[in-house]
Parts: sequence; structure tokens; C-alpha cells
Amino acid sequence: MLRTHTCGQLRQTDAKTAVTLAGWVHRRRDHGGLIFVDLRDRYGFTQIVFDPKDKILFSHAEHIRPEWVIQITGTVTKRLEGAAREENPTGAIEVRVNAIVILNEAKTPPFEIDQDKEVSEELRLEYRYLDLRRERMRKNIMTRHRILQSIRKFFYDRDFIEVETPILIKGTPEGSREYLVPSRLYHGEFYVLPQSPQQLKQLTMVAGFDRYMQIARCFRDEDQRGDRQPEFTQVDMEMSFVDPEDVMSITEQSLIALTKEIRPDVKILKTPFPKFTYVDAMNRYGSDKPDIRFDLPFTDVSELSKGAGFGIFAKAVESGGVVKCLRVPDGARFTRKEIDELTETARIYGAKGLAWIKIGNDGYDGVPVDKLGKDLMKKIVNAASAKPGDILLFAADSFDVACSSLGAVRTELGRRLGLTDPNVFAYCWVNDFPMFEKSKDTGAVAAVHHPFTRPKDEDRKLLDSDPLKARAAAYDIVLNGSEIGGGSIRIHEAALQSKIFEILKISPADAKRRFDHLLRAFQYGAPPHGGIALGVDRIVMLFCNEPNIREVIAYPKDQKAKDLMLGSPSAMPEEQIAELGIKIVEKKEG
Repeated sequence: MLRTHTCGQLRQTDAKTAVTLAGWVHRRRDHGGLIFVDLRDRYGFTQIVFDPKDKILFSHAEHIRPEWVIQITGTVTKRLEGAAREENPTGAIEVRVNAIVILNEAKTPPFEIDQDKEVSEELRLEYRYLDLRRERMRKNIMTRHRILQSIRKFFYDRDFIEVETPILIKGTPEGSREYLVPSRLYHGEFYVLPQSPQQLKQLTMVAGFDRYMQIARCFRDEDQRGDRQPEFTQVDMEMSFVDPEDVMSITEQSLIALTKEIRPDVKILKTPFPKFTYVDAMNRYGSDKPDIRFDLPFTDVSELSKGAGFGIFAKAVESGGVVKCLRVPDGARFTRKEIDELTETARIYGAKGLAWIKIGNDGYDGVPVDKLGKDLMKKIVNAASAKPGDILLFAADSFDVACSSLGAVRTELGRRLGLTDPNVFAYCWVNDFPMFEKSKDTGAVAAVHHPFTRPKDEDRKLLDSDPLKARAAAYDIVLNGSEIGGGSIRIHEAALQSKIFEILKISPADAKRRFDHLLRAFQYGAPPHGGIALGVDRIVMLFCNEPNIREVIAYPKDQKAKDLMLGSPSAMPEEQIAELGIKIVEKKEG
């Protein structure tokens, strides 16, 4: 070893010990003839000191620069009284250097490593190996490591076994676009990269391994956003002979244990975690991933709005829609500019606008006040439990648009009003999702989760009469307004799975081509089973209080799915393309 200790290891008890350290020059300071250097490795920082009495040694110290890699030997000494840095674990000691070896010089980095200054993300991703040297990123990656180790231990201790499933699999579209991998041996045929190990973990249940988990790599060829990457990591878990409560219970236990270990400083808002049905969550919060750190619930005033003088309300109800009202305490102080900004937020989610009423001591002020009339106004104010100084915000549209648009406004208000305490973890469950939904573009029936989700037993009869009303035995886990996992009880009978394929307009021939391996397995004694997948990247993001998942992934892609550090995707040699039997067709403009 080129070192006897790490840069985060030495303490006062090591005083007078001869040591050898190796690391990066983090910062160099000339003070009164002495040169002080903060030497850094991933374990921490140690201050080393060069004395001008040794002229050759001191000359080396004068020339070293930030990010040079050096090795020093010296003696540990206690710092002078008052000079200790309590925020640094090694802050009570320093090492008096008596020898130095320059292991590698370094160019001036494109951004400062020793300071947490704003740097463009493009530059950070291009030089990610330098970005990872910064303290913030080091802590994030170490936290991610600790989270993965904690999760593994939790499930190992409860008889789960880790089964590694293949990365090159058969293409069986489950909703998202897949990455294709051409086969060299079989021209014109392809593997795909798995969106998730969904079918493989179900087959693992058929194989009799009744408690499975895996830290799984998954791939989806989707447009990027702050909490999405083309490749991501999930905690994949499946159990046999269980109902939804069994899966939810062990997941809840794992998240409580994880929070207490990794973030003992935060308060878990409520245990057991609150449960909301999908309909309740949308009705109450306008989201199927509600942030319940703050309680700004909706009031449904649809019945009161029937035949109202305000045509927007009345027409929404007449056409089968709803009128939702959000009371904001002390919101009457909002300026017109602030209300307009909230209206723009609502429009992003399809709303045509945002009606509002300010409650004063002497009356009301707002867009629909004159048209609603005093009697109806009073009924709406009472229904919303509004008080002088409050503001009421309204969305009138179809159920989905009214709820989601006002839900987005609620989320924005939580941020603006300082209601989203980062030191509170508010977990909740959302369940009883619709089994199917209609595509807005094509009108085709699609699975809300995936086609292997089991319908609730009491809704099985609806599969023949009105499948769009059937609910799924599915559940999502939410943390502070972010969905961090989702799962369901799965279908384990070939006949029921074929019925679901039929509803999804997957023909028997197409089902055999795409899913014959699964349907065949169900004929050999498949047990009832269910599970969940937790998004590791989102969990780490929330635990680290970061704004997006790129900050907690060592080597992420940018928002255009490009790897700026490696320069991928990239063109390949023509002979390699030809060997795969592929012809590149130029993309037509427009």
C-alpha cells in the first residue's frame, strides 16, 4: 500500500505517529512562511504542513497545485489550542511533512473542485470524473451505496434470495419503447433490454423461489425529465402466496428501517402509512402521488354549481365534469400577478383557466362573484370552510383535467408557501387504480399498469360487461409527492391472462408469439403471487434532497439521453454495422 492511513482516519490519539498519506491536493495556503495543504481522498481531509527549514521539501510544496496527486510521510501532531476545526473529523490534528512524492500532476480543472459553485450541468457531465470529486457528489454516491446495502440486508434477513435475471431478453412490449439489440448470429432478429424483470420474476415464482429480490438495471427508450433516465435501477421484489396487504406491509417495514438508518434526522409523518384509493387521492388532492406534508384538500362543489349563473361552472357539470375548489388560508394577500402565475400552472395540465374568490371581512372579490350570487357564494364558502383572508381557487372541467390541474396548483402552492418541510418524510399508499384506460389519441384500451396485473376479485365480473370500470389489485408507494414504487398482485392463471389480452385486443396468435413462455408456465402449477418495484434513483434523490436523479447517479445521461463524458450514442464502423445485417437509412427532414 502507498499509504498507512486514509485522509479521514487520523485523530488526536494518533499524535506522534509516523504516517504515510496519499491523495489529491484539495487546497493550498501560504501562511507566515508555512505552507498548509488540505489533502483529500474519499474518506475525508487531512491538513498537512510544510516547514521552510527543509528547503527542497518546501520548494516542492510551493509548486504543487490543486488536484495534483501526492504521497507524503510525516508525523501526526496536535493542532495549537484554538486552531482545531471541529466540523472536520481530523480537525484536531495535522501532519508535519518530512517527505513528498509527486505521483501525478494535473491540469487546471474546468471548474473548481474545492468549492460548491454553480457550474453548468453540461460541463459537469462532460467531466463527471472531476464532478464526482466534489464533496456534494461524494456524499450522494456514498448515500446511494449505503441505501443499497441497507435494502439488501433487510431483505436477506427475511429469507429473500437475490436472483439475477438476464439483460438480453425477448421483446414483449409492456407500454414503454424498448431498446433493441441486433443479433450478429441471427440476422434480422433482436434482443431487447428489459424495461423491468416483470415476467422473469413471475417465472421465478413459478420456479418455487417464493421470496425474490434483485437490485435490477432497467431500460426504457423514453423522453427524459428530472426524475427519469434511459437506464435506471430498481429494487425488484416478488412473493408467493400473498395478498396486497402482505406486500405493502413488508415494503413499509423496509422503508421505515431505511429511513431510520440513513436519515435519522427526519420525522416520518405517520405510521402505518396512510392509504388512499386512487379516486380518493384524485378527489382530495388532484394527484395519484399526493404530497401529504401539508393538508390543502379540495372541496367538490359540483352539486352546488348545477344551474349556476356562472356558465363555466354550470356547463362543466352539465357535460359530466366537476367543479373543484381549493381553499388557501391567508391567500387573499396574493397579487393578481401571483394568481396569473398559478393560472398558467393550471393551464399546463389542460385547464382553460382558474377562477378565484378572495374572502374579505366585508364581502367577496373575484372573477365569478357577481355571476354566482350572494346565496350561492355563501354556500360555497361554507362548504370550503373558508374564512376572511382566505382565497378560493376553482377548476371546472372533466374529472381528470379539473383534478390534475388544480392538483398541480396545490403542489406549487406547497412549494411557494414553504409547506414542504424537507425534514419530514410523508409516505402514503395509493391503491385501487383503474385496471384499464382509453388512449386519448387512439381510443384503444390499454393497461394502466401492465397486462399482468390482477383485477380485484370483486371486479372480475366487470371484465365481460364493463372492463373500464374494473379496478386493479395494484398499489403505489409515494414519498413527499413522488411515486417511489409500484406493484400489484399478478395474474397466475392462463385463462385469466388470456382474457386480459383479449380486452387489450392482443390476438391469440399475437399473445402466443409474444407471451407463450408465460402462458405455458402458468399451466404447470403457478402459485398466487405479487410484488413491487421501488425506484432506487428517486429514493436516493429524496433522501439526499436533490432536485433531480442525475445528481445521485454516478454516470447519468443528460436530458437528451446523451453521455457527454463518453460521447455516446456514437456512430459505429461500417463493417461492424454490415456484420449485423443492418442498413442505416438516412432520416428525412420534417
